[in-house]
Parts: sequence; C-alpha cells; structure tokens
Amino acid sequence: MSRVLIVGAGLTGSICAYLLHRGLFSKVRVSVWDKSRDSGGRMATSQNPSNTSCTVDLGAQYLTATPYYAKVHKSFYEELLLHGIIKPLEATIEGLISNEEGSVNYVTPSGVSSIVKHYLKESVMEEAERQMLEDVSYSSRYALGLFYKAGVRISVPWAAKYVSDNPCIRYVAIDDKKRNLEVSEECGPSLVVHTTVPFGVQHIEETAEDVKSIILQELKNVMPDLPEPESTSCQKWRYSQVTRSVPERPGQVTLSSRPLLVCGGDGFTRSDFDGCVGSALKVFDVLKSSL
Repeated sequence: MSRVLIVGAGLTGSICAYLLHRGLFSKVRVSVWDKSRDSGGRMATSQNPSNTSCTVDLGAQYLTATPYYAKVHKSFYEELLLHGIIKPLEATIEGLISNEEGSVNYVTPSGVSSIVKHYLKESVMEEAERQMLEDVSYSSRYALGLFYKAGVRISVPWAAKYVSDNPCIRYVAIDDKKRNLEVSEECGPSLVVHTTVPFGVQHIEETAEDVKSIILQELKNVMPDLPEPESTSCQKWRYSQVTRSVPERPGQVTLSSRPLLVCGGDGFTRSDFDGCVGSALKVFDVLKSSL
C-alpha cells in the first residue's frame, strides 16, 4: 500500500485527501500536515473569544459557481449542499458585481473553514475513530509562577496547599520548599499558583497577560502577606487534565498500519505519570511488532 503525505491543510490539500480516500481507499493511506494550529488556510473562520458561537470569515467570503463550473464540478456543489455546508447567498451585498450571467453565489452557515473541515473529515480517518478521539475531553486552567529576589522569605508553615474557598485559586506551592531544597543566598524562592478548572474554562480564550492580573489580585486574598515578586510567568493550559478518555482503547489506537500511524497519550489513559507510562508501553508494543 502506498503512503501519501499532503503538506498543507487548506482547501486544495483537503480536497486532494478526500479524493484519494474516496477513489483509492484500498491502495493508499493519507496523512495531512499543516504548519498552522488549525486547518483551513485562507478559508479561515475566527471565533469570538467571549462567545464561540459568534464567528467571522477572515479569508474567503463566499463561493461563486459560474455556469461552466456549476456543471463541471456539479458533484462537489451537490455534496456540500446536501450536507448543509453551503447554501445560496440571499443577503444583499452592496457593490457585488456578478462575474458571469447565470453565476450562483453560496455562503457557509458555519463559516468558510467548514468546507475544509468537511473534506478532511471524509478523508483522513474513519468516522468511528474520529468520533472516538473527538469524545476525549480535558479540563482547562492557568498556572502562574512568581519569582522572588534572593533573601526574600515566604513565611508559611506549608510547602503546598489546596485552596477550597476561592473561585480562582485551587493550589499554591512554594517550589523550593516543595522540592526540599536548601535556602540559597543567591537564588530567591519561587511560588506557583494553579487556578480552578471553572476559572480556567471561563477565561480560556483570554490572553495570559490579562488573566495574570486577576490571579494576582485573588492571590492577595489568599496570602495577604506575600511580598511583591521580581518577575512572573503565566501559562495557559487549554488541555490540562483528561476528564474523559478514549473508552475501550487503553493506551493507544492504531489509525493506519501502512504507513504506521499510532495515537497515544493521556487521552487514552489518565493524566498522571503512570497513565503516560502505560500509553507509551502500548505504543512501543505496536511499534515493536511492526518491525
């Protein structure tokens, strides 16, 4: 069986993957790579950080099917219409100039990126496998590190603490005390704050810099005597810990045997050291048996 790697998950790449999967399913295995975090290329749709149901097309705005291409590419338009990916453009666009008499314009109810996602969905993996991976869910949270000058002392009787009565802060740790390190005259202490999951979910689309100020303010309520840090580092964990893993597939799933494509990670087990070790062992077993 031949292996095909398509570099670029824009419209052309996604349609190529779709055609290969549909026409040569038993002869090729297709992988699609893209440098961006998401597929679409210039068929780009962006979400409102405060309300993900509100979207805007940043790239292509609509499709125009001329009479010639409406006939030549009829099956493509029919499929997209059948799945509700596109629909006729009925709204008024002031200044719109028709390229050719008889042309039809189409818009995408879910944004132009939905066209690319449709073709990728129909090409790279089977529906059952795709749904299995999509069903995995993670919690989200922020972590804020605070660094202090040498000589600063953080006078608390604990090395780490879980906070149960704050809507923002869930966990605080004095890092050097947690690791049982000797107090250094050259290096000051450091402290880390982990937010609650509800707080992380609520603010996940905001910038780490904006959220940092909220965390620092809440930290003053939890530790009012805490000195001012020399510097800080805020980390957004969009995928913090698995809340629902892949069912009945402990450790890994093999999406393709040739080329070998194996998925592993805590999404197949649980979010701790042993979960990751268990997944790595399962992936290793698959790789070893293929050699």
